Amino acid sequence: MSQSLVKLIDHAVLQPTQTDDDVRAACAMCAELGVASVCVKPSHVPLAAECLSGSAIAISTVIGFPHGGTTTETKVAEVELACRQGAKEVDMVINVGKVLSGDWAYAERDVRAVVEAARRAGAITKVIFETGLLADDEMKVRLCELSQAAGAAFVKTSTGFGFVKRSDGTLVATGATEHDVRLMREHCSSAVQIKASGGIRDYEDARRLVELGATRLGTSSTREIAAGERGQAAQSKSEY
Repeated sequence: MSQSLVKLIDHAVLQPTQTDDDVRAACAMCAELGVASVCVKPSHVPLAAECLSGSAIAISTVIGFPHGGTTTETKVAEVELACRQGAKEVDMVINVGKVLSGDWAYAERDVRAVVEAARRAGAITKVIFETGLLADDEMKVRLCELSQAAGAAFVKTSTGFGFVKRSDGTLVATGATEHDVRLMREHCSSAVQIKASGGIRDYEDARRLVELGATRLGTSSTREIAAGERGQAAQSKSEY
């Protein structure tokens, strides 16, 4: 693959236990590797902006994270503050409960309000569907349609924090699947890009999802993907 996968990565620093020092270390690594953005919790946007001052790497953050259940007004306020503090990309979570209730008018207003607030601040919006918690493909297709109509730059599979409960009571994290990336690419025009996120742990995971249409990758396994990419490049050279 001629395109560098590392340059498509939004490196995630979103675990609740991650500290200021973790953000500093992540920013240093991302500056070294040349990712697309560093995606931090809203409270860490000012620190990331300080660490990446003068860098070409964008600062992204999450809105209504991780469950999407905050009010639209709260999401808009989060966007406005994050953008004032240095965020150039916002990844908003849809209101999953409203979508599962079939309240599509609410879902579209919610997305549109965030997109417009981000646009006023010169930022782009990625709309997180949390695909693993949705009932069927029809919901995902409808979310593609309303996200595009609202002017979103990207649609995104997952937060990485969506869990389903098994019959034995254990929780299993959901994430990007090949099926969902393919479905989302098929139901968005070329004006909307696809971000795969959740469970992307190595170069092969990343490569498959990009081949299916993803143009951004949300992951914290950036070093592993970079190492895999270097190995692939070395192997390709040895074949000639």
